[in-house]
Amino acid sequence: MVGNSIEENKSVVGVHPLKFSLWLIIISIIMMFAAFTSAYIVRREEGNWLEFDLPTIMLVNTIVILLSSVTMQWAYTSAKKDNLKSLKLALVLTAILGIAFLVGQWNGWAALVSENIYFGGAQANPAGSFLYVLTGVHGFHLITGLIFLAITLVSSLRYKVHSKNMLRIQLCTIYWHFLGGLWLYLYIFLRINH
Repeated sequence: MVGNSIEENKSVVGVHPLKFSLWLIIISIIMMFAAFTSAYIVRREEGNWLEFDLPTIMLVNTIVILLSSVTMQWAYTSAKKDNLKSLKLALVLTAILGIAFLVGQWNGWAALVSENIYFGGAQANPAGSFLYVLTGVHGFHLITGLIFLAITLVSSLRYKVHSKNMLRIQLCTIYWHFLGGLWLYLYIFLRINH
């Protein structure tokens, strides 16, 4: 009888199809943000670029997302050690920090609007528009990460995440660390080029 477990389905080369798919998604996202940041540099050199200070909340958000990466790693380590109580707590804390990050992004946009920096329209500043796009697209991917995190949390509540069934938590951890690294890249890029 063929097993239906998500863990048992491996391709011929030994890489799970879901893990392979995740890496393809990550590579696609990297290429998209490379295009965005390249376009940012090219557009800035064309002129009509009004500089402004980045909202302070962006630094706070950087700390929040790095802390969420720590709690996500704690969840992964807890699953490996079958410490299911710590696993659940760490996943909940990661979700809370992820939501706090999104609230911080919203507040960052509100700070931009209060400084008359808009996404589009007659009053749009290309520098502001790029900032909205970069942070907005990252925020969208963070929402997908939170959905993935919620699925993993529900699985852990059903005792489907443990040392003998690590695929869900492993995929979630990889994606979450990627989102944290991507934000760190964006924050440093904007600090250097803004």
